[in-house]
Amino acid sequence: MSLIKTLAKRIGMDKAIAYSSGARIVQAFTNFVTLFFISRFLSGIEQGFYYTFGSIVAIQVFFELGFTGIITQYVAHEFSHLRFLNNGLIEQDEKYKSRLASLLRFCVKWYTVISGLLFIALLIVGFVFFNKYQEGGDLTSWKIPWIVLSIGTIIKLFQSPFNSFLMGLGKVKEMSKISFFQQLITPFIMWIGFIYDFKLYVLGISTIVNALIWFYFVAKMDLVHVMVDLMKVTITESISYMKEIFPYQWKIALSWISGYFIFQLFNPVLFATEGAVVAGQMGMTISVLNGIQALSMSWIITKIPLYSSLIAKQNYAMLDNLFNKTLKQQAFVTFGLLTVLFVGVNLLNITQLKFGDNVLAERLLPIWPMFFMMIALFCNQFVNAWATYLRCHKREPYLVMSVVGGVTCSLSTFVLGNLFGLMGIVLGYCVITIILAFWGKKIYHICKKQWHQSTIII
Repeated sequence: MSLIKTLAKRIGMDKAIAYSSGARIVQAFTNFVTLFFISRFLSGIEQGFYYTFGSIVAIQVFFELGFTGIITQYVAHEFSHLRFLNNGLIEQDEKYKSRLASLLRFCVKWYTVISGLLFIALLIVGFVFFNKYQEGGDLTSWKIPWIVLSIGTIIKLFQSPFNSFLMGLGKVKEMSKISFFQQLITPFIMWIGFIYDFKLYVLGISTIVNALIWFYFVAKMDLVHVMVDLMKVTITESISYMKEIFPYQWKIALSWISGYFIFQLFNPVLFATEGAVVAGQMGMTISVLNGIQALSMSWIITKIPLYSSLIAKQNYAMLDNLFNKTLKQQAFVTFGLLTVLFVGVNLLNITQLKFGDNVLAERLLPIWPMFFMMIALFCNQFVNAWATYLRCHKREPYLVMSVVGGVTCSLSTFVLGNLFGLMGIVLGYCVITIILAFWGKKIYHICKKQWHQSTIII
């Protein structure tokens, strides 16, 4: 036990990270198990629909416009002037509590509207795309499953700002704990669905269950009263959306939209050009890699409220010391996990391990395309960390780089994909990602130097 504690201390694993990374460890393990269930209970074509569903659903980024990603920072900046009382409610400070309350009310209005708009868009885009490129779609029941998934997606979207809001209030451990239980429970729902032949329905059902788990634990942890208390606050001073949020949000929105074109185009393009089977291989590979990235990013994400608070107090020395240490720990974890994955996939290819009548290695990308995707992920973790650090200043310096990345990756995916197929797509993506990483590092150092000219230690 002492050895485990020593190791946890050396890699910087506190309680918040333990819950957050624990959730992601469970997610990585359950994703691996889910791989077996998908291989066993879905055909290659159905697997293509399964993962392309996820890429189409990601168009929600065009509706939330990056707002979910910045709520935590704004709340943390305001809450740095407040604290929780013994009864769990926020200390009365008319100015900052009123500003928090105004932000919460805006979130409720914003996400009510965009959830409805997203539902309509998902139905239209999904039916048009899959009807046009439905190789084997006439033999695959996808229409009602798509409607169920669309319903689950808008429920999750409406819930997401409240999760970010509570994290900004310092409830990082609690939100990470909920995430842990979501990752523990939701996969079992999916596996049961696969066993009972629900096929593509499991995506929508598991999404809805995932959201319900969040609402249940928020109520059980007695966090609802915090939100209710804020909703009852008389607004004397409010956060101006147009003056304080929009000048920052539109930059984040463009970055997130660019991210869609960088990360989510692979599956739809491969689905339309190479067929559902290849799209399914790409989807499963990305799912595994995303699990690794999500786990490693726990080290950075759980520190966002602390970073924001230190920035609000202009304690840049402590901020940089903490960030640099955390980034090294994250890089070490990512490299280790990618190494394990590479060895594991090689073993699957060598042994040709089967589950039922399916060779597991055939449900993933071939080893070399996967290797280039792994290099891109390792580079991306640094860009994501630098972006998180700088965005905690309530600024978005990566706008131009994100737009350039989105445009070049889109062109690369369409052009190289048509000319060279799968290998063209992954090689183009890998090269562009490496170039963007060097550019991102330069932006990070320039902005940090400019923004921290006057250092005040508190």
